[in-house]
Amino acid sequence: MILPKFRESPALAAGRGGAYPPGTMHTAPKAVCLLSGGMDSAVTLAEAKAQGFQTFALTLDYGQRHRVELDAARRVAEAGGADLHRVVRVDLSALGGSALTADLEVPKQRSGDEIGQGVPITYVPARNTIFLSIALGWAEVVGARHLFLGANAVDYSGYPDCRPEFLRAFEALAKTATAAGAERGESFQVVAPLLELSKADIVRRALELGVDLGLTHTCYDPIVEAGGVRACGRCDACILRLKGFREAGTQDPIAY
Repeated sequence: MILPKFRESPALAAGRGGAYPPGTMHTAPKAVCLLSGGMDSAVTLAEAKAQGFQTFALTLDYGQRHRVELDAARRVAEAGGADLHRVVRVDLSALGGSALTADLEVPKQRSGDEIGQGVPITYVPARNTIFLSIALGWAEVVGARHLFLGANAVDYSGYPDCRPEFLRAFEALAKTATAAGAERGESFQVVAPLLELSKADIVRRALELGVDLGLTHTCYDPIVEAGGVRACGRCDACILRLKGFREAGTQDPIAY
């Protein structure tokens, strides 16, 4: 189930049974939150915190060429108050097939129409399937039944694994593939609170939640210098990010 935007899930509300009386002990429900270090995942972590979950932030070191996003993920996890942050190594660069993991050119200066058509070379084959599978494994270990993912189907770069159909299919798989589902009939929910938002909406929501987007990293082809990291401003990810800030009427705090 994809949760309604900015609202507590019915399952979580039912689990709370209303407000806790003063002085009583309680255990907040747990959620595994995929955290790349980008803007969308940072806001998604904040949404999980706002909904009252204990947050288990999961970052995948998958052999990405833009490895500075791993540092951004650590910053975001700390600033965002993740209860636990884990970085797991899965080397997708061994498979290749993407400009993010292989020696292929990252597309630059594409128009909005071009970005929205077809699956680009920056698509990492089966990435969200692999990421969610690892998140599902950790969820079973820690007793979480919610998987938070910063997927976005509005201002997105044509990735097939950011679509609602994929998320619904993964939920069905999760119930079939796990001991929790097979033995106890338990379900897992893939929570994508940003799924139907524009990048401008995501920027506005970040401001509402107090997320410091200056800590995040989005660029697929960053310029790494002695003085720090600058985004290229020309790849698809940068173009969509800058468009979001422009339409939200505010300035992007990162360096370009």
